[in-house]
Amino acid sequence: MSWEANVRKVTPYVAGEQPKGQGVIKLNTNESPYPPAPGVARVLREYDAAMLRKYPDSETEPLRSELAAYYGVEREQVFVGVGSDDVLAMAFLTFFNHPSLPVLFPDITYSFYDVWAELFRIPYQVQALDEQFHIKEEDYRKPNGGVIIPNPNAPTGELAPVSMFERILRANPDVVVIVDEAYIDFGGESCLKLIDQYENLLVVRTFSKSRALAGIRIGYAFGSKKLIRYLQDAKYSFNSYTMNSITLTAGVEAVRDDSYFREITDKVIATRERSKKELAALGFSFTDSKSNFIFAAHEKYRAKELFDALRAHHIYVRHWDKPRIENYLRISIGTDAEMNTLFAFLKEYIGA
Repeated sequence: MSWEANVRKVTPYVAGEQPKGQGVIKLNTNESPYPPAPGVARVLREYDAAMLRKYPDSETEPLRSELAAYYGVEREQVFVGVGSDDVLAMAFLTFFNHPSLPVLFPDITYSFYDVWAELFRIPYQVQALDEQFHIKEEDYRKPNGGVIIPNPNAPTGELAPVSMFERILRANPDVVVIVDEAYIDFGGESCLKLIDQYENLLVVRTFSKSRALAGIRIGYAFGSKKLIRYLQDAKYSFNSYTMNSITLTAGVEAVRDDSYFREITDKVIATRERSKKELAALGFSFTDSKSNFIFAAHEKYRAKELFDALRAHHIYVRHWDKPRIENYLRISIGTDAEMNTLFAFLKEYIGA
């Protein structure tokens, strides 16, 4: 028998393209168009390299306490990982272990969910969004082994109300419900306020979008003390030192500069709303995004044609050749100048 017979084979997640070279307009991976808080650059310059001989704090301090203070929760209600992907993968491994009932998540959503389910051999079942790409609440009221829903959803950008999640939580007291809030800072109401009421709720976030630190990898989660303790136990059984000390130091500075955080998120929101008007004038239709991207389809031009034309001119957006969304482009919000370049090209290409 070949050794390959015992290999755990999965179809991996495919990240957005990372183009190289000058003159590229990169609107394909939902990164922030702005640099991190100024204090981040300062602490990186001043970091004592001699400290690298020591292990980092396994409790992810002082970042964990900084997040707790900022969001008004207790330190024991905060979990920190290497990007939200690390946090979510650990949550799948820890909480989704029913022997037969499937984990439920939307059919159009973050495409890492089914990858983790396959990797950890977790049964799962996707629930179809309605024709307007909205979550159908009733789909999450049947027997299941857990629930995970992004809010706002990706790649649609649609925001569901907190009241819907509270009803889903009430209907699922015996499983863990995860709300993935990677984009919540761009105009949504968070489910964070529910963690003291629902012991089985985990709210997951990231520094990659609104805090402009995609390159340094920080994710975090909020939940009841018991829920977070189970996550911590799983983490320590896997790797006690998951986050390096430089990242912890930079993360603290990003949280402390609240005025800068609000400044850049407000800029992204303003550019997003202006971009909706520009795209509508060009014949695009789209969901009412509350994220840092727009999910758009054109009335006359196929998405793949536009994707290829944009890419040929070094403007990168995201396209998936998947059922229901093959005629949509996901366009990350860049600076005003970057978006103006995008609109100028589209106007010329479409002839508007």
